[in-house]
Parts: sequence; C-alpha cells; structure tokens
Amino acid sequence: MYDQAKLAQLAEARDRWEETTLHQTLARAPERREEFMTTSGEPIRRLYTPLDVADLDYLDDLGHPGEYPFTRGVHSTLYRGKPWTMRMFAGFGLSLIHISEPTRPY
Repeated sequence: MYDQAKLAQLAEARDRWEETTLHQTLARAPERREEFMTTSGEPIRRLYTPLDVADLDYLDDLGHPGEYPFTRGVHSTLYRGKPWTMRMFAGFGLSLIHISEPTRPY
C-alpha cells in the first residue's frame, strides 16, 4: 500500500528519533510506567507510524464504516448519528465484584 522507499526513509527517521530526541527526553523525565496497556490488556506502543500497517490491505483488513469487518464500527455514519455507548462501563459487562441478588442492576 505504501512506497517501499518512503517506508525505508520513515524507518530511518524513526530510529534516529528513538536514538536522539526520545533518548534525551527519557534521560530527563522517564515515563510513568514501563508499559502502558489498554483497558482490554493490550499493550500500547509509544509511537505508531505507517510502518505498522505497511502490509495492510485496506478493504480486507480495515474496510469502510458499517461494512465487514466492522473495524470502524457498525454504523456507516460512525457515531455522528448515535452516541458511543461504553457498555463495559455502563453496567452491561461482567462484574468482578459480587453483587447481591436484590441489588443487581439488571
């Protein structure tokens, strides 16, 4: 999907950035954690670039909103017409703490 020469340039620029700018910043002020994670337990990288999706097949891997594989959501207008629902935070997910039967939310 991307020009290979541009990807090589980008890889060199990323490596230079890590060795200079990032290294200097971390020497002055280390990050708060060794590793950052999403609420789903997936690691979050420090930097994402087109190198991370160089082999991406746009239609098969990403697609359009409202169409398979639904990586951009089930609504073709994304969430412009219907607000985002964070069900895991709204009481629809599994609870890790025991809730007595009379006080269950549903």
